[in-house]
Amino acid sequence: MNIKLKKILIWDLPTRLFHWSLAICFIGAVFTQESEKYRLFHVTFGYTMLGLIIFRVIWGVIGTRYSRFSSFLFGFKEIKEYILSLVCNRPVHYLGHNPLGSIAIYLILVNILGISITGYCIFNDVGANWYSEAHELMANFLIGIVVIHILGVIASSLLHKENLVRSMLTGLKQGAAQDGIQGRSVYLVIALAMIAGIVYFWFWQFGVV
Repeated sequence: MNIKLKKILIWDLPTRLFHWSLAICFIGAVFTQESEKYRLFHVTFGYTMLGLIIFRVIWGVIGTRYSRFSSFLFGFKEIKEYILSLVCNRPVHYLGHNPLGSIAIYLILVNILGISITGYCIFNDVGANWYSEAHELMANFLIGIVVIHILGVIASSLLHKENLVRSMLTGLKQGAAQDGIQGRSVYLVIALAMIAGIVYFWFWQFGVV
């Protein structure tokens, strides 16, 4: 029996807002990392990223189906089979994160946590001198992961003939109706609370409030 495919909601609004907010903060942090003049911007981007990571960890436990860690926690066998499917040009399709994408996500989350901790120690003159070296090393590693992640998104979009960037903007993908999640007003409330929290924090950091 043929299953009729349609546009279904996969990524909830809080997950999409997290993704693009993190991307903006990452870019901002990279471009302000070498400037003493914009040091407060760099630090604030970093703290914002830490807050976003904390939210994502919580949302990864209590969030919607495809946002939960349980939906993209793959074993070695699944990762190997997915790589083989790519090599054989018969890529297995995932509505949520695929096995390779999940590795990048976990690496990004853990790495940003480490960068945030060392960055806090540097900014507040806490602890040993090696924090600066560790901070820079992890930052460079993160840039590498992000580049690989972007290349992976492009490759996956071409292989599966679907625009993954657009999917992360709209939340929609092609799939069976029963596989989608329900859009709820509470997700809008959570997203607005996230925006309000980020804006207030930035105002507070710069002494506006």
